[in-house]
Amino acid sequence: PAKSSMPRDPIELEVFKNVFHSIAEEMGAALRRTAFSPNIKERRDYSCAVFDARGNVIAMGDHMPVHLGSMPMSVAAAIRALKLEPGDIAMLNDPFAGGTHLPDITLVMPVFLQRPLDSARGKPVFYVASRAHHADVGGAQPGSMGLVRDIYQEGVRIPPVKLAEHGRLRRDVLALLLSNVRTPREREGDLTAQIAACRIGARRLTELVARYGAREVVGSMGHLLDYSARMMRATLRAIPSGSYAAEDFLDDDGISDDPVPIRLCIRIRNGRARVDFTDSALQCAGPINAVRAITVSAVFYVFRCL
Repeated sequence: PAKSSMPRDPIELEVFKNVFHSIAEEMGAALRRTAFSPNIKERRDYSCAVFDARGNVIAMGDHMPVHLGSMPMSVAAAIRALKLEPGDIAMLNDPFAGGTHLPDITLVMPVFLQRPLDSARGKPVFYVASRAHHADVGGAQPGSMGLVRDIYQEGVRIPPVKLAEHGRLRRDVLALLLSNVRTPREREGDLTAQIAACRIGARRLTELVARYGAREVVGSMGHLLDYSARMMRATLRAIPSGSYAAEDFLDDDGISDDPVPIRLCIRIRNGRARVDFTDSALQCAGPINAVRAITVSAVFYVFRCL
């Protein structure tokens, strides 16, 4: 992570930590208040986060943990697949590109500065992202969460594409999606709410740079990443070295009546943890399979709670 000449003053670091968190929280508040669907407005199935230039997550709102732990993979997928320029917004929901299930659509927006650091000329200095559970994405059954046997029955699968380009909504991409869902007006309203959330996040980061300078803001992000890594290593060192095993079962996968085992072995050694799901159930016929992003997200959340 980028570092600055800023001293690691604990008070200053705490201030920046809370500023970044407040940006993610404000993004979420804007999304909730402007969304059309009760799924987002009332059930609050959405998440927002702030990322650095490399796609490392810096701050998460107090939203859905399973979204937040997997969103960095969606940001990374968007960065790999697309050349994101000022005013662009990427859209994706592919579970194999950091997504969860298809109803969760993620928007990723790069944040450029008029006066970036020399190392960031022509490149985004930050990214912001919003993810929301849409009430329908065109699956075999209304709601797009039925007892289906493959991903193609679940709904429209979206690889990283540009929903907005140079600040203008791409109507062709939007029309392609809205033509394949049962509630197009509501979907459009929720997507535009997500766009608004991303734009608010970008605006707040730009204002932060105008107040403190790019070097200080980027440097504080690096210091926060370093501090959080040291906290996690200290936590792991406090756990006695050894192997810890657990087992549990899901009742069934919705298709058959067979129980689905989840077996876990965690090996702790020298401040590191190896989390092994090898003996868990293989892929099931029903819609309960966890892709890598989901599994990583669940593990991250548990260790973060420690």
